[in-house]
Amino acid sequence: MTKSERRNLLFWLLDVFSRENPFPQTELHYKDAYQLTVAVILSAQCTDIRVNKITPLFFERFPDFKSLAKATVDEVVAYISSCSYPNNKARHLTALARMVMQKHEGKLPLEEKELLALPGIGRKSANVLLSILAQKNVLAVDTHVFRVAHRLGLVYNARTPEAVEKQIRELADDSFPLYKLHHWLILHGRYVCKSRKPRCTSCILKSRCHFFHTLLRSKDHT
Repeated sequence: MTKSERRNLLFWLLDVFSRENPFPQTELHYKDAYQLTVAVILSAQCTDIRVNKITPLFFERFPDFKSLAKATVDEVVAYISSCSYPNNKARHLTALARMVMQKHEGKLPLEEKELLALPGIGRKSANVLLSILAQKNVLAVDTHVFRVAHRLGLVYNARTPEAVEKQIRELADDSFPLYKLHHWLILHGRYVCKSRKPRCTSCILKSRCHFFHTLLRSKDHT
């Protein structure tokens, strides 16, 4: 697929998704920047459903960065033990909270460079926080976005999340809502374009999907 064809596909996706779900939202439950930050860190390699089960008691015990900064790693682990990699995440959460208190007066910084300096915050997490909390037009690439973008043919030979982000940004103009595309592709990957058993026959994107048409061609030759 040429770059021009991929650009046309991107804007076709915008048209389709805008009709189906004009205001996509994260499925993580949160009330403020602190809660979203915690939820985003916990969500790494963990389902949003699981995170949403963990966070109510967590936020009751640690309601803000100040209280979390005073916690020990073991105290935090006790509340997130059912999450993937609880020990690493507990270390990140307590260290992040202390840094926010010490360097940012208890408020989450909303600049990319400062976010990336926080423990547990990588590019994907930073982009999620910037898009939701600061309405920055950035694209966070998680496993769902990575998979769906490749299956659709939206990106070409992009081996890393950063490469996927770069290729899509090169297709979009300044007005394109990348922050919405992030949610659209996540939701599509979570409920339709699943990793192991994609629901291709009921997919609203199958007419333009590279993966679906590859499957059809393979069946024609069997």
